[in-house]
Amino acid sequence: MRDIWPRLKQIAFPPIRRGRLDTLQVNIGYRCNQSCVHCHVNAGPNRSEEMSGEVIDTVLAFLARRRLPTLDITGGAPELNPHFRRLVSAARAMGVRVMDRCNLTVLEAAGQEDLAQFLAREQVEVVASLPCYLEDNVDRQRGKGVFEASLRGLKTLNRLGYGRAETGLVLNIVYNPQGSSLPPPQQALEDDYKRVLRERYGIVFNRLYALANMPIQRFGAILIANGEFDRYLDLLQRAHLDANLDQVMCRNLISVDWRGYIYDCDFNQMLDLPLKHDARERLHLSDLLEAEMEGRPIRVGGHCYGCTAGQGSSCGGALKEAADSAL
Repeated sequence: MRDIWPRLKQIAFPPIRRGRLDTLQVNIGYRCNQSCVHCHVNAGPNRSEEMSGEVIDTVLAFLARRRLPTLDITGGAPELNPHFRRLVSAARAMGVRVMDRCNLTVLEAAGQEDLAQFLAREQVEVVASLPCYLEDNVDRQRGKGVFEASLRGLKTLNRLGYGRAETGLVLNIVYNPQGSSLPPPQQALEDDYKRVLRERYGIVFNRLYALANMPIQRFGAILIANGEFDRYLDLLQRAHLDANLDQVMCRNLISVDWRGYIYDCDFNQMLDLPLKHDARERLHLSDLLEAEMEGRPIRVGGHCYGCTAGQGSSCGGALKEAADSAL
């Protein structure tokens, strides 16, 4: 919901610039079989936007030309795009690491009965949404019956070898807070998730990513409706740490929407804030096949504090955890 942007752009955020590009994140459609409360994409069953085969070809050409190591595929439920499997297979054939941001319940959607087997065959890294290990909390945030369906999805992936170090099939889980609060420390939460899921359900996984909820789209609208928007933004600002600025994902990632237009990150995409590279208002991925982006400024606003508050938050989880593991 772009009408949130006038409030966010009034909030100053430290200037940051791009580093070396290593990840192409593509949102290949807003259609989803769920309508989650925290969704910053405002995805749902009635959304019809999806990436065309022509734009998929441009994505593959960009990966080949720039020799990027990572393709991060998101949505909606990206697997519902009819070109999803072709994109995955072609990227994997180039040796690209492919991440699929999967809501788990899509594994049971009509026509997706063999999806888990496909992901395992292509050695796709699955980043699965499970905002809590308690049924009531998950169903409150994501819809009735989602928790049980998610557990079935995780068990299916485990049977194929996902989540076990010796197989190389990576299964990571994403946690989001229930409302307008910051995530708890990621490592302690990961330990709790692993213990509970293993002991109660026999489920294993590799890593947990703790992500803050972004005050945009559906979640931003709920904050405004509940009179919590300003309080939540104040919480994010007070918890900001300058040290997190070196690790934010937009330094090394660009986000592509379903039409092929470019943004500094997925959150800017949802606010319709295109990446600024030259005098043009909006750039297409095809315009950047040869362009050098390193050192260019990143568009920022009040929502960016969602990535720098506390332990930090990115598509790869807590920034502090990532920085510590690199030492």
